[in-house]
Formats: sequence, structure tokens, C-alpha cells
Amino acid sequence: MADKRLKEALAAKQFIVAPGIFDMISARIADRMGFTALYATGYGTVASHLGLPDAGIATFSDMVGRMGRFAQGSATPVIADADTGYGGLLNVRHTVMGYEAAGIAAIQLEDQEVPKKCGHTPGRRVIPAEEMALKIEVAVEARKSDDFLIIARTDARTTLGLDEAIRRGKLYRRAGADIVFIESPESEDEMKRIGQEIDAPLLANNVDGGGRTPILSAETLASYGYDIAIYPALGFLTVAAALERSFAHLKAQGVTHGLGDEVLYDFARMNELMGFAEVWDFDRRWARPEAAKAAE
Repeated sequence: MADKRLKEALAAKQFIVAPGIFDMISARIADRMGFTALYATGYGTVASHLGLPDAGIATFSDMVGRMGRFAQGSATPVIADADTGYGGLLNVRHTVMGYEAAGIAAIQLEDQEVPKKCGHTPGRRVIPAEEMALKIEVAVEARKSDDFLIIARTDARTTLGLDEAIRRGKLYRRAGADIVFIESPESEDEMKRIGQEIDAPLLANNVDGGGRTPILSAETLASYGYDIAIYPALGFLTVAAALERSFAHLKAQGVTHGLGDEVLYDFARMNELMGFAEVWDFDRRWARPEAAKAAE
């Protein structure tokens, strides 16, 4: 059964802030924070899982298992990046069915050509708008429950301009998309215009570290007509900076002394985060004197 909490939050006009998760450590930490949703980033997941750029190299098979693990390991609804649906119309149907069965709350599909490129990077090209509208129609038909939300993303702004991006957003909404995602608007005025002209729940992509779009507060985005803000890069950029600092310190000093709590997570807290307490309790409950003697 699809998770209906994300749909209910949107219906209640609750603004949704979703941090980017990219592995199960980031998912477990974010899951404890009380967010309404988590965003499973394609960039971060491909980087973490394959050590490769998010450039259309990862396949459906690479991603669906990872995304499903995020959903199964989190109490919070998960929004998942699914690129172009990994191919044509038949691939989109297969992708939607797979992500829904895996427990994802909302799937994001984009109108780029195959192979796709990561958002906020140069060289992105889009397929004809009508072709993407068909993909959205197929996605809507393929889902078993309308609680499983379809997010339609267009990357048209960067190469074809804002007018075309807005036209596509409206078209994808008419095709059945539950949420519209105009990628890479380049000013606050553009974001205001998107909110004014598209009558649909809207998603804003806040890319830390140097994205093309201004990063605005939840309050400001809500006032412009947006409903969701994702922060896909926050987690993996934070982790990469901490790892680089820690490893450089070890290389320079030959010891980890001097790395403070602002860099290192406490080992006991890490054990608790990963669920070792349950494992130790299990071992205590099922320990048998006879087995202990046999092991000696």
C-alpha cells in the first residue's frame, strides 16, 4: 500500500522541506529529525553506490534496490529521483511499478534526452514536450494507487528559456502529474513567475554549493506558491567536506588526535544509530550456556 502521508501533507497546505539522502547512514540520521519527507538524490546515490557521475550511467536495476532500501529503512516518506524513467514508455511503466512496489512515496521523472545529465550542469537537452506528456500519462496509468505521487520535472529552462519551461510544466500537469518541478530557474523573479503561472503543487530545488537557482527560505518559497523544497546536495557535500578534512588531518599528523566533536560522530552514538542495541539484546536473550560451553 502506498504511503499517503505526503499526499495528505500537500492537501493540508503544509510546506515540505526534504533533505537529500544518499546512503543509509544519511537516511537514518535524517529520518530522526522530524522532516515530513526525505529526498533520495540521484547524484548522491550514484556517487555513493557506483562512484560515478550522475550522467545516465546508472540503470533502473542499479537504482531501484537502493531507493527501496531507503524507503524500507526510514519511517519518513521518501521522494525518489528516477531520471528519465530509464528509457521509453515501456521503461517508464516498469520504473513506476518498481518504485511503487519498493515503498517510495513519490517518483520524480524528467524530460531530458537519454542519457540524461545532472540538473544544474551544462549541456542538458530535452525531448519534445508531447513525448514527455505521454510518459507522464503512462506513469499515472502504471501506478496502483494515486497516493503514489508523480513528479514531472522539466529541464527546458536552461536551453529553451523560461517561457518554454512554464509551458511544459502546465502540459505535464494536464497529463496527470501531481507535482511540477521546473528545474534551474535563474532568479527570484523567475521563481515568482513560476508560482504565479502554474496551478499545481510546485517543487523547488535548493542546490547548495553553487547551483544555478537562488536558495530561498521555506517561508519565501511558500509565499511564491511553492509546496516542497528539496536540498539534494546538502548531505553528501557535508560528508565530503568532513571526510576530506579528517583524512587530511590523519595524513598530516599521523594520528587522529585533535579532531573535535564538530567533525567526528561519537562511536557510541553511531552504534545506537545503526541498531546495535537490538542486536546485543537479541544475543543476550538467546544465549545458551550449553552453546557457550561447546564453543570453548
